[in-house]
Amino acid sequence: MKGPREQIVYVPCIYRNTGRKKPDFLATVDVNPQSPHYCQVIHRLPMPNVGDELHHSGWNTCSSCFGDATKKRNRLILPSFISSRIYVVDVGTDPRAPRLFKVVNPEDVFWKCSLGYPHTSHCLGSGEIMISTLGDPAGSGKGGFILLDGETFEIKGNWEKGDKIPSMGYDFWYQPRHNVLISTEWGIPKCLGYGFDPTDLKKGRYGRHLNVWDWTTRTYVQAIDVGEDAAPLEIRFLHNPDAAEGYVGCTISSAIHRFYKTKQGDWAAEKVIQVPSKKVEGWLLPDMPGFITDILISLDDRFLYFSNWLHGDIRQYDISNTRKPTLVGQVFLGGSITKGGPVTVCRDEELQSQPDPFVIQGKRVQGGPQMIQLSLDGQRLYVTTSLYSAWDRQFYPDLIEDGSVMLQLDVDTEHGGLTVNRSFLVDFGKEPDGPCLAHEIRYPGGDCTSDIWA
Repeated sequence: MKGPREQIVYVPCIYRNTGRKKPDFLATVDVNPQSPHYCQVIHRLPMPNVGDELHHSGWNTCSSCFGDATKKRNRLILPSFISSRIYVVDVGTDPRAPRLFKVVNPEDVFWKCSLGYPHTSHCLGSGEIMISTLGDPAGSGKGGFILLDGETFEIKGNWEKGDKIPSMGYDFWYQPRHNVLISTEWGIPKCLGYGFDPTDLKKGRYGRHLNVWDWTTRTYVQAIDVGEDAAPLEIRFLHNPDAAEGYVGCTISSAIHRFYKTKQGDWAAEKVIQVPSKKVEGWLLPDMPGFITDILISLDDRFLYFSNWLHGDIRQYDISNTRKPTLVGQVFLGGSITKGGPVTVCRDEELQSQPDPFVIQGKRVQGGPQMIQLSLDGQRLYVTTSLYSAWDRQFYPDLIEDGSVMLQLDVDTEHGGLTVNRSFLVDFGKEPDGPCLAHEIRYPGGDCTSDIWA
């Protein structure tokens, strides 16, 4: 937390489903308020292929390798959600101008692992790199893991052992001190890949489990049910490596569950936050969920943050009592229920009226708050507005036309509270190749969603 303030950030930018036949690219954004290029994209690294759908990113080495002088954080791993390519980017030679280092072709992923649709990348204390997947090469659900060599970045095979594999996958977090890895489930790729179809609900096409793995034997040992069609996405252990608990955000059910190790030695989960759905007219369904799409925990394990992509708000909870989070900050940054839009809220358990559209520096922000990243000291929360291109196109067509943005909130780390920094706006609608969709945010030195302390 006492590390240097962030000067630049890396953000994958997507052109798939925008109608612009351009490759996705990695943007380097200047976030230093003293810089003449503050809030500007100072470098763009285009990928060599079109239609990849860059999504999340991870490191070749992180805090899990602490104390190993042979390891250096100088390669950013960029799995492509749709094409199943894996790009390795050199950010060590010139952090302000990354360059492509290696491409792992999808055929290698398919043939060597029988997996596809890669998502989350984490480095391991062994120096290897592990990437979770949503499915098999044909687009059916399969929650496995790709293992990369940390030096050559060649595929070594699957991380998992044994015959039991979850039917779906998405995110994961591990903690060797408790001999555990826990993974989550979004849904079946060939179903969710083209958009959200309400008829897929109640048919087992969206995830409902937290999947528990034995870290040492790499075997799947337990499934924790968090509810039908819950779609548990981002999962975070507390950063303290002794802590045998954490949180997961369930998207469609719009609930936060706390998971924990029991006295018997297995794992369990309890719902600790429920975002009420809103009764609406003019939308896809009569009940609109908040749609929790990203969560994170501050490095001191004091605050939990999450985004409601459809309702349009970011929330901050005090988790000093991990079983009873307390709401201490909230701000609306767009979403689907703003005044003057096509949706009318008929009944709302939380708000007295629909929020105003969010406008900053004269620009009306389309979409809703989605990916979030917190500064090391906990004082600045960065936000982007794109979820996934096919769902962006469906839920926020104006986001496709105008492009996404990156925003920054000031955080009260003493009492809690969130305030929009009105001087900060990165407008990806002004990109040279046309408006694009910006997604996850990474700091060159690691951050509270990339690094695991072992």
